[in-house]
Amino acid sequence: MGGQDLQHPPFRAEHIGSLLRPAGLLELRRKHRFGQVSDEALRQAEDAAIGEAVALQERVGLRFVTDGEFRRHSYHSFFFSELGDIDPAWVPADQQGTALVPRRGVQPQARVRSRLQWRKPIHVDDFRFLQSKTTLTPKITIPGPCALHFRGGDQAVLASAYKDTDTFWADTVDAFARELKALAEAGCSYVQIDETAFAKFGDPHVQGELAARGDDWSTLIDRYIEVTNQVLRAAPPMRIGMHLCRGNRAGQFHSEGSYDSVADRLFNALEIPFYYLEYDSERAGGFEPLRFVPKGKTVVLGLVSTKAGALEDKELLKRRVADATAFVDLDRLAISPQCGFASIEEGNPVTMQEQEAKLRLVVETAREIWNDV
Repeated sequence: MGGQDLQHPPFRAEHIGSLLRPAGLLELRRKHRFGQVSDEALRQAEDAAIGEAVALQERVGLRFVTDGEFRRHSYHSFFFSELGDIDPAWVPADQQGTALVPRRGVQPQARVRSRLQWRKPIHVDDFRFLQSKTTLTPKITIPGPCALHFRGGDQAVLASAYKDTDTFWADTVDAFARELKALAEAGCSYVQIDETAFAKFGDPHVQGELAARGDDWSTLIDRYIEVTNQVLRAAPPMRIGMHLCRGNRAGQFHSEGSYDSVADRLFNALEIPFYYLEYDSERAGGFEPLRFVPKGKTVVLGLVSTKAGALEDKELLKRRVADATAFVDLDRLAISPQCGFASIEEGNPVTMQEQEAKLRLVVETAREIWNDV
């Protein structure tokens, strides 16, 4: 197999962003929460751990780096907390915990106690630090603009902070557009939006949960596409892709089902140039929905699991990429793990050694398929 080199993101070998936190950093963060470690000491530990994460990504041969999301408790909590009195991930205490094997986890709920307001850059300092540590392209990851509403619906939005949802959506678009503008002005050229709603709409279980709270999933996806497109249209020139997640909390998942019922709108109505899609298990369905991907858009196939440590077979990965070419040209494909290794700081049930082996496998497989990474 051969193909045309991707000169800009996404690259042939990708990863979704978060990495396993070193045990020492997790312990310092725990002590920091109890006031036993200063802000400066924690910051220095984060700096050192991010340096090691950059070295890992360079060592396995990736052409870009992330900071592993090491300064965050979760992939989205810090971002939304900077916009106001907002908790995007409330889970009842009796339903928390981890799973040794993948299973459906509890969907966290949002608490929106104030209006969303962008007051200052949220991840610009993260970008600048990352840029100072590498000559590779830094990638910054941010949550999707529809995550809060998806996790609570109109009830969460209107509970105390808003009188109408139109104002909520206007505030959301404004906050995300301002953050993207600040990142671009700092020199950031590569941003990944982590969206937890779109892939979940195809799950009958999720559809039922939405209906129980008064939301029609098909109407809701149209609204979410409209809001996301407003953010994209307001964004400055930069490479912005979207990761579609079915849930990735400590090895658990939140939904299952193929992209069939959402594919046409997802790939054609949503104005995003490339997608990172989860395809690591039978829960994701087949590649047939990719027939809706229009010319000019790229798909990153998330074929390597971050939910378990067993290493995938390289030849099987190659065959799966070949299978996908029945629907999308090889030149418009890339590969990656299906999600991050630590969407929350506790991480998935994978070892550091297994994480590195999986990232190296992605790079080696991409190199053998496309003769580049």
